[in-house]
Amino acid sequence: MPQLATPNQSQNRPSETPLSELDRITELAGDLAGQFELVPLLERVLGHAAALLGCESGSISIVHEAEGYYRKEVDQGVGCREGQTFPLTEGLTGQIVKTRGTVILDRYASVTAGHIDPADPRWGSAVIGVPITWAGTIIGTFAIFSDGPGRVFSPGDASLVELFANHAAIAIMNSRLHQAAAAKEREAAVAGERERAVQEVHETIGRSLGSLLLHLDRADKATPGGSPSTQHIDSARVLAHEALFETRRTVLGLGPSTLADRSLEEAVRQELDRVSANGPMDVTLLVTGDPHELAPVVAHQLFMIIQEAVANAVAHACATACRVGIFYDTAGITAVVEDNGRGFEAQESTDLKGSRLGLHGMAARAHYLRGELHVESTLGWGTSIRAQVPYSSNGDASRERWKVLVACTQPLLRAGLVRLLETSEPSVQVLGEFGTLEDLTESVSLLQPDMIVLDEHLLSRYAEARVTETDTVERPVVAVVDHFADELLAAAASSGVRGFLSLSSTPAEVARVVVAAARGDALLDGAMFTRLTEIRAADTGEAISLTARELEVRDLLAEGLADKQIATRLAISVKTVEKHVSAMLRKTGARNRTMLVGLQHQGQAIANSR
Repeated sequence: MPQLATPNQSQNRPSETPLSELDRITELAGDLAGQFELVPLLERVLGHAAALLGCESGSISIVHEAEGYYRKEVDQGVGCREGQTFPLTEGLTGQIVKTRGTVILDRYASVTAGHIDPADPRWGSAVIGVPITWAGTIIGTFAIFSDGPGRVFSPGDASLVELFANHAAIAIMNSRLHQAAAAKEREAAVAGERERAVQEVHETIGRSLGSLLLHLDRADKATPGGSPSTQHIDSARVLAHEALFETRRTVLGLGPSTLADRSLEEAVRQELDRVSANGPMDVTLLVTGDPHELAPVVAHQLFMIIQEAVANAVAHACATACRVGIFYDTAGITAVVEDNGRGFEAQESTDLKGSRLGLHGMAARAHYLRGELHVESTLGWGTSIRAQVPYSSNGDASRERWKVLVACTQPLLRAGLVRLLETSEPSVQVLGEFGTLEDLTESVSLLQPDMIVLDEHLLSRYAEARVTETDTVERPVVAVVDHFADELLAAAASSGVRGFLSLSSTPAEVARVVVAAARGDALLDGAMFTRLTEIRAADTGEAISLTARELEVRDLLAEGLADKQIATRLAISVKTVEKHVSAMLRKTGARNRTMLVGLQHQGQAIANSR
């Protein structure tokens, strides 16, 4: 793609004649035509705006208002952490989003939780902040700083910045449309690979299952009539036939045959008949309300929730009875599965993290349908699982699907990561898992993933291979680190690593770090950030000490509470909450509240030691 000239190149023309406002806007409009690389375009827009105002400093941020954070995308002369992410409660961007309009300040120092060092000349200088909007939604912010105290920006200056903010909005949306088109091309390539996979299924899995069926027939003939083994051989033969049939449907993209030409109730009834035929458990099905036509994705995900819940009742609850209910009402559909098994502790029923991946998977499926999952269990008395989803759930159509490759030399770690990603975040699609660098590099070229998850053994080798590869696409990388070392951090920083995971990472942390990296952001899981903080404290010889009140504020932040809610809970003012947060950021070295929450376990240890 042709490289754009920088603003300085535009200014240093042979004629050395400064560009007028009209000339700059006309030239910028030409830049926007057919150009899709976002950062060079935004640098161009920012440079023109700063030059026309006689300034040298400014920044453009991308806002994710629904998720509550923003990313500093382009930074010229300010030095306030380009490429990093911050919550929308901080900085000039947070103030712009809060007011939902242009902000003109005589001194940047008046910004709440600003990111410029007080020693920087811009700390006491004027600043203009303008929202970048598209279809009524704030998608970014545009800021211009004066070069020193004494300059005061006028409404006319703000109007000029607003004009360039419109150019930035066009650049951002053009880039997103281009990325969406590129994603469609990658999906087409994956579809072609799927066709090749069909042939491999017939040649490998099909051949293996065919051999299995042949041996089962021979075993059946060699078994004396009336032998108890005959029943088990017949069951194995049926399962082998079903496995072959289902595998072929999966690679053809047809989905589970259980719902093929059947309603949800018919599929559930067939599943319950299969369960009751294979064991002594008494199962019943109740359907109430007027049946509603369900989208395929809703029927499929709801069936999988019921199937998982019934399987748990059989395999783990040791239940003798299981009742399944499907209820249609005006708002949506509800599925309930109750058993009389051994149950589990009440606090575990409200925490869908940890080792209960079956429950967490069901919760992820319900969340994927924009619904809710409720689990109630009493030790010794059984478990009740209730999934409520709306009829209008769009599933795939309403989500980004991040394509991920997982590469680890250890099979157990590799399989565990794949399982955690599949059960923790429906917006992540694992395209493949590999144990060697050769398989990984070949699959990256073929499948064009959005990002890669690597272990530390493959990280340095992959970075070296990237130097010689013809594929120049920069893909985010998440590194799984067992024994952390400063040398590894330095190597990772030079290899495009956007996040770290440790062996103690929870499923939620794995999903959060991977999705953040796929979006181009950078996050560390709590355990890894704690480790980095310990190393920093050891290097400086300082111990991190938080007061009891600061620990209370930090724990409530970890629960996702806003400053006003924390103030109400602790009976203090919002201003006091903000002061405690600022003090903790200063003490720990955390750059934002997200990283501060990562220190929770360390903070608890400090509190317990007092």
